[in-house]
Amino acid sequence: MKVSDKLIKKYSKSGPRYTSYPPATFFDSNFSNEDFKKKIIESNNENPQNISVYIHIPFCPQICHFCGCTTESGFTKPFLERYVDAVIKEIDYVGKLINKKRKLTQVHWGGGTPNAISYKFIERITNKLYDEFTFTKNYEMAIECNPAHLEFRHIELLKKFGFNRISVGIQDFRNDVLDAINRKPSKHPISDIIKKIKDEGFTGTNIDLVYGLPLQTVDSFKKTVENAIKLDTERIVTFSYAHVPSILPRQKILENIGFPSSSDKALMYENSYKLFTDAGYVSIGMDHFSKPGDEFEIALKNKQLHRNFQGYCTRETTGQVYAFGASSISQLDSAYSQNIKNAAQYINAIEKNNLAVLRGYSVDKKQKIVRDVINSVMCNYYLDIENIAEKHKSSISEIVDIIDFSEDKFQDFIDDNLLTIENYKLTIFKKGRLFTRNIAMRFDPLIKQNVGTYSNTI
Repeated sequence: MKVSDKLIKKYSKSGPRYTSYPPATFFDSNFSNEDFKKKIIESNNENPQNISVYIHIPFCPQICHFCGCTTESGFTKPFLERYVDAVIKEIDYVGKLINKKRKLTQVHWGGGTPNAISYKFIERITNKLYDEFTFTKNYEMAIECNPAHLEFRHIELLKKFGFNRISVGIQDFRNDVLDAINRKPSKHPISDIIKKIKDEGFTGTNIDLVYGLPLQTVDSFKKTVENAIKLDTERIVTFSYAHVPSILPRQKILENIGFPSSSDKALMYENSYKLFTDAGYVSIGMDHFSKPGDEFEIALKNKQLHRNFQGYCTRETTGQVYAFGASSISQLDSAYSQNIKNAAQYINAIEKNNLAVLRGYSVDKKQKIVRDVINSVMCNYYLDIENIAEKHKSSISEIVDIIDFSEDKFQDFIDDNLLTIENYKLTIFKKGRLFTRNIAMRFDPLIKQNVGTYSNTI
C-alpha cells in the first residue's frame, strides 16, 4: 500500500476532519439555551432513539503541548466539587426533557484527564446517570485514562462503578517524545496496566497513539506500533497529529523542535497499517484498528460504521449524543450545541440557568443528507447514493443535485487509482484511504465558504 510522494504533495491541503457536519467552525453564537431546549424536546421524536451521553472533565494536572482538547490546570478540590455539582445539575435538567421510554446505550468520559480527578466524583456523576436514565443490558461505558495517573486500584473502582471499556492514552512509548510534548510517562508498566484491565473483566480496551509528533521518526514510530501490538488489546488507534497553532497557541512551542515531514507521516501511516493488518487487526475508518469479531469490524463489514466527536462507533449502539460539562458538544439529529468552554463560566451559567450554551447549529434536511454522505465515505470508504435516497425518502436525482455529484468531480482520484464509481456507488481503494478527507470534501457544498482553520489532511 505504498503511496507516492507525488500523490501526497498533490492532495496534502487543509480540510475538515468531519467529526460533525456542518463542521464545528460553522457553529453560531446566536444559538441559545432556549434553542437547545427546544431541540432536546424535538429529539425525542427523531432517530436514533437510543441515548448516548458524553461527560467532559476539562482538567489536567499537566497540559500536553500537542493537545487539541479544551482543558485547564491549577484547579482546587472545592472548585472541582462545584464543577461536579454543576454537571449533575445539568444532567438533572436535560434528563427531565428526554422521554423516559428511551434507553441509554453508551456513555463516554473524555477530557482533559478524567482519571485525574477524585474517584468519588466519578462515582457521583455515574450514579446520577443511573438514576436519570434506563441503561440497556449491553450498554457501553468508556473512560479515557492517562496512564501517568492510573493506579491498579483505580481500575478496580471503575469496574465497580459499571465501566466496561478503558481507553489508555499512550501516544508514544519513547520518554523523549513524551517529554517534548510535556506529557508524563506511565506510572506503571503499560503491560501491567493492560493485564489488570483484562483481569478485572473489562469487555474492551483501547490504546491511543499519535504520529507526527516532534522527535518521532519513521523507524521509531514503527517500534511504537510493534510494542502496541504486543499488548494485544481489542482496539488500537493511531491519530494523526493536527498542528493548528492559530487556534491552539500552546502548540507553537513544538515548532522549536520540529515535526516529521508529510511524506514521513504518510510512511508512519503505511507502516502502521501493514504491521497491524499483518498482526490480524482490521483497519477501521481513518485511524482505528480492531480485532476480528469486534463490533467495529462487524459494523464496517455491514457498512454500518458511524462517527461522532468521540470517535468511531456503531449505528446499533450509538444514539443522539447529550453532552455535559464545559465545552462538551451535544450531537442531536437536528442540532449541535456546544457548552461554554471556560469551567468557571460554565459553572456560573449552570447554577443560574441550568444550561450553558456557548454556540450551536440547527441542521436542515439538505445538510442531514450531506452529513450521511460524508459519514459513509469517512467511515465505510463507500457510498451508495441509492441507499441515501431511500433513507431520506428522496429520489436519486434529488440527492445528486444536493451533493452536486458527478463522476467528473472525482476524475483526478479515479485517474490516480484511489477510487472507483459505478452505478451511483463510490468505493475507495485501500491505497485511497489516506486521502479520505480530501474525497469527502468534494461532497461538501460549504467548503467553498472557507470558514475556519483546519489541519492538513495528510
